[in-house]
Amino acid sequence: MSEGKPAPLPPAPRPRRRWWVAALLAALLFLAALAGWIAWLLGPTGTSAIVEIPKGAGAQTVGRILEENGLVRSGRAFALYARARGLAGRLQSGYYKLTGEGAAALLEDLTGAGEQVLVRLVFPEGWRAVDYARRLSAAGFDGEGFLEIVDHPPAEWTPAYVEGPTLEGYLFPDTYDLPKGADPAVIVTVMLRRFDREVTPERVEAAKALGLSVHGWVTLASIVQAEAGGPEEMPAIAGVFLNRLDAGMPLQSDPTVAYALGKKLPELDRYAGDFEVDSLYNTYRYPGLPPGPIDNPGLDALLAVLHPVRTGENGLPYFYFFHADGQLYLSSTFNEHLRKLNLHYY
Repeated sequence: MSEGKPAPLPPAPRPRRRWWVAALLAALLFLAALAGWIAWLLGPTGTSAIVEIPKGAGAQTVGRILEENGLVRSGRAFALYARARGLAGRLQSGYYKLTGEGAAALLEDLTGAGEQVLVRLVFPEGWRAVDYARRLSAAGFDGEGFLEIVDHPPAEWTPAYVEGPTLEGYLFPDTYDLPKGADPAVIVTVMLRRFDREVTPERVEAAKALGLSVHGWVTLASIVQAEAGGPEEMPAIAGVFLNRLDAGMPLQSDPTVAYALGKKLPELDRYAGDFEVDSLYNTYRYPGLPPGPIDNPGLDALLAVLHPVRTGENGLPYFYFFHADGQLYLSSTFNEHLRKLNLHYY
């Protein structure tokens, strides 16, 4: 046996790969990232908004509304969360002033325990915003806060067609069921959205055909509302005022003077100089339409402006009118108007 180098030792056995440990760590990291992403989707956004949840809206629809208003980052994630909590079927319709404090808080707001206590209030046609505020105060709501919003509306949720500085004219007269203690902003929004349903594309086009913007349409309708003794008189009164506008004549409407002075119509005193008040709302001194509506007109007045009666049976346009004995008397000329006045009052 010859001498030589010693035989090499056999290689040491390799440790088994702990592949399952790496897989587990990867899975945990993935789940942590997924949980973080879901938490972000459902977490606070810091946004506030007034939203309407329609009757019968499901979780998917509610989630979409919340997402569109910036209250959640994913409406679909909110819907899945509501279903996972077993609360999707308890979402309640109505108007809400919400803050994006996270899906859990929103879900609690929208599935409040018990039925909402509702107060039914009637807001008549032709009333001013200040009258609506008094009615709200008498019913236990914040009437002053309501009037503050009407007089100084936030630009971000004021309809684009409102050209004046206030929301007078756009608080649609109707019967409303309001949640007891509702925020003034919610009440204003409810009334604005109710009005918005009447501003259809067809009616906007009809107003344009008369040379009126939506604001002009509502402004003229508010004057017609104040002047008319009833809906049956409104188309003819609208026709008189439209004819006067086209002819460049002043409207000479007493209710606009009353609005300028903050008075009711019966309180006007010609001998005290009321009709000389220097206000753009005084249609005796300033031609054309006043800067904005003088009350909140109803649907009859709005439609009367779009479908006026402008001429008599003789085809002559009406330019004058007055009330007597519960009737409306229309005239095409000033002399005819004077004769009718003398017949009834002298």
